[in-house]
Amino acid sequence: MKRPLLAACALTFTLHAQQPQTFEFNANDWAEGEPPKEVFVVDGTIKIAAHEGNKAIVVDPNPITDASAQLGGSAAGNASIEARTLATKRGRSTPRFGVSVHGLSGYRLLVNPAKKALELVKSDQTVASVPHTWTSGAWLKLKLEVKKGADDAWIISGKAWAEDTAEPAEPLIKHEDKGLKGQGKCAIWATPFSGEPVFFDDIKVSVEAAPAP
Repeated sequence: MKRPLLAACALTFTLHAQQPQTFEFNANDWAEGEPPKEVFVVDGTIKIAAHEGNKAIVVDPNPITDASAQLGGSAAGNASIEARTLATKRGRSTPRFGVSVHGLSGYRLLVNPAKKALELVKSDQTVASVPHTWTSGAWLKLKLEVKKGADDAWIISGKAWAEDTAEPAEPLIKHEDKGLKGQGKCAIWATPFSGEPVFFDDIKVSVEAAPAP
């Protein structure tokens, strides 16, 4: 009698398991100008504009601020975001840019050329940093993942790689945190200190949504 009971329990778990929601955003699908409703601007001047024969989400340097825009559904668990980015220096001035998960106070993966580093930032505090060589004016891919591990530990990992190269098999930067709520939307971020626009495109978001009531 025990075997049928175990089978029924396994079936119940499968039916109630959280399924990730995935979203893909390509700026060529949108008209130039004000961003569509899929791009929720939190701060800064953000628009859709043509670049190199294609369209992209553009963070305008006027004004220079910590600009951000949220995309995709809200997470209630694991979350990830991947995006193509392009930024340019002017003289010695360089931008700072990246992607984030779990809302405005969640983790951000930021390219910080001024420090020659790839950083994990939470609540404006850098919690992990590794050396990173950034190339001005070249497309760069970024990927940030936050997953729930054992004993309430969350694993935060990030990757950055040139567009014409393969995605690294292992994270370039990694951090462990306990007690995260794991809630909120993914976003793109840029602070165009160089006075040049920062471009984002081909954004992929995956979030573990709250189970239906």
